[in-house]
Amino acid sequence: MIAWRLLIHCTDQPGLVHQVTGLLFKRGCNVIVNHEFADADAGRFFMRTEFTGDLDPGDLVEDCRSVLPGEAVIRLTRPSRARLVVLVSREHHCLADLLVRHEFGELPAEVVGVIGNHAELGSLTGRFGVPFQHVSHDGLSREEHERRLLERIRALAPDYLVLAKYMRVLSPEFVAQFAGRMINIHHSFLPAFVGSRPYHQAFARGVKVIGATAHFVTDELDAGPIIVQELLPVDHTHSPQDLARSGRDVERLALAKALRMVLEDRVFLNGNRTVIFD
Repeated sequence: MIAWRLLIHCTDQPGLVHQVTGLLFKRGCNVIVNHEFADADAGRFFMRTEFTGDLDPGDLVEDCRSVLPGEAVIRLTRPSRARLVVLVSREHHCLADLLVRHEFGELPAEVVGVIGNHAELGSLTGRFGVPFQHVSHDGLSREEHERRLLERIRALAPDYLVLAKYMRVLSPEFVAQFAGRMINIHHSFLPAFVGSRPYHQAFARGVKVIGATAHFVTDELDAGPIIVQELLPVDHTHSPQDLARSGRDVERLALAKALRMVLEDRVFLNGNRTVIFD
């Protein structure tokens, strides 16, 4: 039997779960896991179903359209390894964590390339047999640098872009090329401490937790829909350097969790928020 994932997002109305699971039953499918959520404020319905069955995917999608509201978004996928391109600058910790997870099969994806605007992380990437490309921004306008970057990315045909401490602000035109497919890790518990020197800001405020936020990238800097937020407790004995070290730990964890959720089709966009079935 073939494993499938059915993903539905539509206007909420009574009986949707019954209608969809009834279709699967009629086609002889076996539901393994089912999650649903109705957003009462927005009037939206979300459903993620893992099931097995031998069927024509086009026929099932058409069956679903016949019982769901007209504007329903329906995706029927099979578990597979997505293609990832990772953008980096100089900080190594998030990239190293992803490469180790990739090497040992903990990441349900194929890292097909790493691109850096600095060359420092090329040797690290090479140790894992992953191609590294250096696309320097020195002496280039943002438009020209992004044009060159896009050429390299398109040649690798990724399903998702991962900004693993990539320290350049991307233009709205660039972001639009990968809407809903670009994930960033931010060095604080958003919306706190945006911008530079976040751990010095946190130290000055005397924070009691250090956080990291993985989110989708949008035109507004560090304001896209949040996928994962992680926290570690800290206290008055922590220096800015201690906070930064703790911050690197939670950044690694938050990014890895967010990627797993996205790659397993567990994340639905709901305006500037997310619905996550974990």
